[in-house]
Amino acid sequence: MRHIFNLLVLTMLVAGCSRQADTGPAEVRWDKETCARCAMAVSDRNYSAQVRGGPAEKNTKVYKFDDIGCAVIWLDKQAWKADARTEIWVTDYRNGKWIDARKAAYVTGKVTPMGYGLGAQADPVEGALDFAAASERIYMVENSEHKHKGGHMHPMGSGN
Repeated sequence: MRHIFNLLVLTMLVAGCSRQADTGPAEVRWDKETCARCAMAVSDRNYSAQVRGGPAEKNTKVYKFDDIGCAVIWLDKQAWKADARTEIWVTDYRNGKWIDARKAAYVTGKVTPMGYGLGAQADPVEGALDFAAASERIYMVENSEHKHKGGHMHPMGSGN
């Protein structure tokens, strides 16, 4: 009887460990997964991003990105972008830990995988951008420096 109980407990533990969480950042298989927008390898542990979300009638899915710029532009094209369940995660450029992208402080002048130049950090710092200002800067870079790649206008029509 004890053997059956131990087997049941072990089965429950394995099932619980194998199920992916429904919220928060997911594990990244560095250099083995590609950016959902640009198809580059997700390899830089200090400038990566993730979006967790999807259509309301479906389970959420995690989309991974090599740069916060790719995540912001890609998410703006999704019909479900404003859903309250949509999460955006970005790595703190100083230590690679995942932080909520909407609460992060963004510093400029960084060398990032796709050239958007923003480093996210958990701690506020003078001169840092909030998420809205960082998003505007991403579109400014996209429309001025990435024109050769088919720059995209900001969905609000401002273009910067």
